[in-house]
Amino acid sequence: MKTDSRLERILASGNLAVTSECGPPRGTLAEKVREKAEMLRGVVDGINVTDNQTAMVRMSSLAACILIRNMGLTPILQMVTRDRNRLAMQSDILGAYAHGIDTMLCLSGDHPHFGDHPMAANVHDIDSIQMLDMVRAMRDEGRFQGGEKIDGPPRMFIGAAANPFADPFELRVSRLAKKVKAGVDFIQTQCIYNVPKFEKWMEGVRERGLHEKVAILAGITPMKSVGMARYMKNKVPGMDVPDDVVKRMGGVPKEKQPEEGIRICIETIERLKEVEGVKGFHIMAIEWEQKVPEIMERGGLLPRPQI
Repeated sequence: MKTDSRLERILASGNLAVTSECGPPRGTLAEKVREKAEMLRGVVDGINVTDNQTAMVRMSSLAACILIRNMGLTPILQMVTRDRNRLAMQSDILGAYAHGIDTMLCLSGDHPHFGDHPMAANVHDIDSIQMLDMVRAMRDEGRFQGGEKIDGPPRMFIGAAANPFADPFELRVSRLAKKVKAGVDFIQTQCIYNVPKFEKWMEGVRERGLHEKVAILAGITPMKSVGMARYMKNKVPGMDVPDDVVKRMGGVPKEKQPEEGIRICIETIERLKEVEGVKGFHIMAIEWEQKVPEIMERGGLLPRPQI
């Protein structure tokens, strides 16, 4: 075992791992973090805490992770390269680990143009792949990127994101291979609606033997309405929502669309369970955290293993 991470132990046991997500509030109200996290207690193996998602200012991922850790739950620190240079990243990683946070996700982050501070400067001192290598070296070699020894290295279980649907598609597996080489331990993918395309990506992953080197958690997001389906199809970069999914959501009355969205979600989970190399799921119920227990139950993912 590289770390003491609950997520690593679940994966090592051979069980399907499940993570979910908690977006921090746009303010200082700690109880909002606790309310969301409490909905996920006993339901998932780790709770991602987003880092100024969609380039909108929110409570820091680190602060929200500490709140969740103090509840006895397992937070996953998200960190983007957009907002920090390598000094700030390493400093926050040390602080997180000192608070018992031992699992993190390394990301680039959405461009400020999409958020509420479009005038903000991107930092990107290093990119997400270089960040993976930096965190791995901090853990395995006990050294800062500058070369100095760390007094008490942070033993982080290291994650990253992958989008099997972004263009050019033929480079998607190669980009994953770069992250594996940099030292990633687990991957959480973009939301999956185009299952055949995801299965094709996984074929390429298996051809290069990457599924044996990294744990892939398939991204799942339940849709609430046909409007959400159309928005994700037409407005969200890198998202692949097939026409038949939009048509299916629009084919039921408005009041029944949330249930149809959950039904599609469950069917996707059941199909992806059969895909070799899928080691679990990352359920992103955006501002719909109360539905995660139902999705887990109907998807045959409860009870969670006691590790």
